[in-house]
Amino acid sequence: MKYNLIIAALLLVTLASCNSKKALKYSQTVVKLERSLMSDIELTETKVEQFANEQNYDSIVAVSDRMEKIIDGKLQEVTTMQAPKVKEAENFKQASIRYFSYLKSIYTSYKRFGLAQSDEARQRELQNLQDLVGGKTAAVSEMQTAQKKFADANGFKVEGL
Repeated sequence: MKYNLIIAALLLVTLASCNSKKALKYSQTVVKLERSLMSDIELTETKVEQFANEQNYDSIVAVSDRMEKIIDGKLQEVTTMQAPKVKEAENFKQASIRYFSYLKSIYTSYKRFGLAQSDEARQRELQNLQDLVGGKTAAVSEMQTAQKKFADANGFKVEGL
């Protein structure tokens, strides 16, 4: 009897450990996708600022369209990635999808700014863009909160949270 309890306990520990590893790997994959965007985001932001100062709107459209497509590729990866069957995985996946969609929306807005046919339309799009950027803290916080809940529910720690 005692032997059966020990085997059952070891089996539970092994299963929990496997689930924790699956959850950690999933979290790391999502973070890797986000981090892979950083250099492209920095470069695009610099170019958009430069092109805006030069009133080179066609170039804003070109670099924004490129960035929008890059982020959409990452968004599609997150969307099609199978979440592990562990606690809070689906919540974390949905928060990740909303976060990548938020990032994409910024570049969609830049593109609309560049495509605007009048100063008035450009000004409206600039206001929309400022509203989007104003929501960055909330978008990041939602993603981090979901990731922390996911980590806590599955027994691993997330660096920086």
